[in-house]
Amino acid sequence: MNHSTDLRRLSRRGLLGLGGLTAVGLTGAAWPRLTGTDIPGRNEDVLRIAIQGTAQDAAARQSLVDAFTEAHPDIPVRLQAIQSADWGDFFTKILTMTAAGTAPDVTYVATEGAQLFAERMAEPLDRWVDGDHTEVADYFEDVHPSLIESFMYDGSLYTLPLDFNAANMYLNLDTLRSSNLDFPSEDWDVEEFESMLRTMKEHQGTDFSPYYWTNRLFGGIVPWLYANDTSILREDRFDGGSWLWDRFYSADQVAERRGGYRWTTSNVSSDAVGETFEMLNRWVREGLSVRPEEGGGNALVGLFASSRIGATPAGGYWAQGLHEAGMAEDRFDVQYFPRWRSQRHQFGSAGYAMMRSSERKEQAWKWLKFTASKEGMELAFPSPETTPTRRSMATPEFYRETGPERWKVFYDTLDEFPDSGPIPAPPQQAEIENALARNVATAMGGSQAQLHDALDRLDGELTAAMESPA
Repeated sequence: MNHSTDLRRLSRRGLLGLGGLTAVGLTGAAWPRLTGTDIPGRNEDVLRIAIQGTAQDAAARQSLVDAFTEAHPDIPVRLQAIQSADWGDFFTKILTMTAAGTAPDVTYVATEGAQLFAERMAEPLDRWVDGDHTEVADYFEDVHPSLIESFMYDGSLYTLPLDFNAANMYLNLDTLRSSNLDFPSEDWDVEEFESMLRTMKEHQGTDFSPYYWTNRLFGGIVPWLYANDTSILREDRFDGGSWLWDRFYSADQVAERRGGYRWTTSNVSSDAVGETFEMLNRWVREGLSVRPEEGGGNALVGLFASSRIGATPAGGYWAQGLHEAGMAEDRFDVQYFPRWRSQRHQFGSAGYAMMRSSERKEQAWKWLKFTASKEGMELAFPSPETTPTRRSMATPEFYRETGPERWKVFYDTLDEFPDSGPIPAPPQQAEIENALARNVATAMGGSQAQLHDALDRLDGELTAAMESPA
């Protein structure tokens, strides 16, 4: 991989062709804002760390910055919150800043952008991890190897993942009780799930939706595809990774681990993908499920808390969200995703990546090490707004104020279902997600003929996306 060529390729002219930027009027006034050259203190000698969010999100991390500064008083830090519609928008803005020569030194990256950053912007951590292996050993001992492999690319590691969420199934206990339903077992299957939805529909009012899901890569149709032992993309593994697995994990823990996930081409033409789309289309037509909402489902927490939804897929981050919405822990709980041909779960993770263009890599590595320490993670995640990657932080005390009762499901998903995998996000993730969202919306909105047309179109669009450079 020619890193210097990749960086030269990120020119202003090249960035104009990236999705989302053509809609921005790149006038003389707009370009500084887009590239970050107008940010106060841009040229100061500080470690610049970019996160997705607002100034409030940056302020919430101040205790983490203060603790790092106390440990490393010679490394001044500036957190830069970048507002964006979603992860894809955030990654586009980082690409733009990189092209303009104003990239941060460190960026918080989610699974959706892991391979894009590895391909074009992030520094491999291999030599840093190897050089400080005794310092970081306790981190790897505490973190499930599935999460580590999700941030490996072509045999190298690009991020120390700090938080994750698996797509588990949240259930409204008020609805279960009023529908005379028992809480499902851990090995429940898709037939039991559909029967539960039908019973809910029979017992609840007309403004009630048994099942609610969003139209995106996480928590949308992909968890059902994984449960049906398939995916929209053909999945393989890169070779390599033994430098890490052999040093930090036992052989039985990493027997199936390699050098990261490798998605090759469209898999939409497989019978199992069509079967999955048809099942969800049928649920929508029969009133067992809403037609999926594109995006993050902002209204979902309120609808669930008011018992207008019976079930929805989400991760550990929802425990805090429901608590803040006033939903007591005895009114909701969580279970593993239902079994179909498999009970493989989908997950997404996130962590800090060191930027390849940074001139402060030594300082950046110290930030990555500190934020992956137990102290750093406890400061970053004082409440269950997400699931920390350190197993030792998944404790009764962590969920004491919020619930749910079965909080162990969040981390145990990785242990019980070690074949669980990350969001299918190759370097062309933006094109993949856009194509999926467009065609899922069409497939769930009409007849069987419309569904099959949408699948054919999705297959062609994913094939073209995977054949194009990232």
